[in-house]
Amino acid sequence: MERVLILLIIVMFSSCKNEERHLSTSNNKGDTLTIEYAKGFSIIQFKGYKTLTVSNPWPNSDKNFTYLLVEKGTDIPENIDYDLKVEIPIQKIVVTSTTHIPSLEILDENETLVGFPGLNYISSEKIRTRISKNSVTELGENEAINTEVLISLQPDAVIGFAIDGNNKTFQTIQKSGIPVIYNGDWTEESPLGKAEWIKFFGALYNKDQQAEAYFNTIKNSYTEAKELAKNATSSPSVLSGSMYKDQWYVPYGNSWQAQFIKDANATYIYEDTNGNGSIALSFESVLDKSHNAEFWVAPGQFKTFEQLAETSAHYSQFKAVQDKKVFTYSNTLGSSGGVIYYELAPTRPDLVLKDLISIFHPELLPEHKTTFFKPLQ
Repeated sequence: MERVLILLIIVMFSSCKNEERHLSTSNNKGDTLTIEYAKGFSIIQFKGYKTLTVSNPWPNSDKNFTYLLVEKGTDIPENIDYDLKVEIPIQKIVVTSTTHIPSLEILDENETLVGFPGLNYISSEKIRTRISKNSVTELGENEAINTEVLISLQPDAVIGFAIDGNNKTFQTIQKSGIPVIYNGDWTEESPLGKAEWIKFFGALYNKDQQAEAYFNTIKNSYTEAKELAKNATSSPSVLSGSMYKDQWYVPYGNSWQAQFIKDANATYIYEDTNGNGSIALSFESVLDKSHNAEFWVAPGQFKTFEQLAETSAHYSQFKAVQDKKVFTYSNTLGSSGGVIYYELAPTRPDLVLKDLISIFHPELLPEHKTTFFKPLQ
């Protein structure tokens, strides 16, 4: 009962943080920030406040979310249309995906992270230092976030992601007065589109210029690597994806994984396919189409050729296996066992591309030391 009373008091005092208003659109003209590649968000800057609109929070979403980001002490017009109001710069934050972690580090906002679901998945050395000092609270797992603990932290915002609009956990958090801001970086189909979500976090911390400068650096690095790959004299065939239970899941040809292969001047076996997520195929189908592929990247959970052989002798029929040209990111782990690729790759697509170029065309980057992809052991 005492715990319930404490939560009720917190809700009463924090209700203003989650203020909602739906009125006519403002006539004030602001400056639209440049978004070059990302399709899922937009930012309009006004004097003392800005609107952040997330238009694709999950696949096939038919709802947009507009967040009013207000600097302390700013008087805002009465006729602004928004879903949630958040005071910026954010002082305390909870994020729910490791893909959000690099943005905090890039913007030098590590100290604002107060909670995360699944601390062992985080690989960032700076955040792990804070975890070792008990400065970041464990919130359970994404499928079952401990809302009671989260609410007690009283963050200024929770950055969430969802596969649809029926997340009851986020609804509970929002009812407590804590804003939940959807981040849709994972729905982007291009590597630079994902990376550009650094500007989403720049808006929350009022560090738009810093976020833009960082993104421009990544964009230039990626573009230079892509141009370098065009100098290759061949375009080797590549298989990607892996078996899960009885299905082999391969990325669609319009996915960000396939774009990496294309930009590295290689030929993805399933480049002519389109869709969301991955294609589920039978082992026999993949073997028939891909047995002569020169490379196999991202073979799922496999870390060694021995594991491949133990799982199925049929893997030996793939040319990439015979030639020992299978490369995985599953062997590159953080100190607590988290796969670094899952955390850092969306923010650093230039490093992913350079890894693949050095694998497919080693003569172009002879001195490159891969960040994510390593040969299967």
